[in-house]
Amino acid sequence: MHRPAQMLRAALGAALILTAVGSAGPATAEEGFKTKAAGQFLVRLRAIGLIPNDGDPIKTEVGDVEVGRTQVSSDTVPEIDFSYFITDNIAVELIAATTQHHVTAKLNGGGEIVMGDVQVLPPTLTAQYHFFTKERVSPYLGAGINYTIMFDEHGANSALSDVRFSNSVGPALQAGVDVAIGGNWSLNFDIKKIWLASDVKATLRPATGLKATADLDPLVVGVGVGYRF
Repeated sequence: MHRPAQMLRAALGAALILTAVGSAGPATAEEGFKTKAAGQFLVRLRAIGLIPNDGDPIKTEVGDVEVGRTQVSSDTVPEIDFSYFITDNIAVELIAATTQHHVTAKLNGGGEIVMGDVQVLPPTLTAQYHFFTKERVSPYLGAGINYTIMFDEHGANSALSDVRFSNSVGPALQAGVDVAIGGNWSLNFDIKKIWLASDVKATLRPATGLKATADLDPLVVGVGVGYRF
């Protein structure tokens, strides 16, 4: 899929433009906004798009024969995150959101089987370094860990039963920028890459077991507002 790569390039380009604008001159709290500082809490509300990779092989449990490949839908949802500034430049952030994805098995011989839907809860904890914390535009980089919980799986096709997705632990990378707009408020743009692999198992009636390791490795693109206190 080319869409994640295109969105990543666009996100990085926007971050670079905002950083260039912000670094054109210093700004202070006297200009009407609160700067980042040690001991602050920052709460953001974002709209995020979670864009998974797909195309991983689906095989039979007996004989390990490849019968098709996965296709997983994207989703856009609200997300909330909390950050705490340990120093003026270093913060930790925890994000939480729930997305829903439609999973389809694309068969090698043509056609497809709808495997169903799954809810995904991917809490992610990152440590961040914030640049230009006393200026209006303050970009940041982060790295951390993600624990993805798969739940509420349900099939949408009578050909399949007992569809199960395993939980997953993996690293996460992050880049973003905060743009102060006045007082304690700021705009935020954020992008994350999460490494997520879920073992998927299902039964193709009458009794054929199917398995796949879905290396979803989603790109998470978000935009929203933040409040510091």
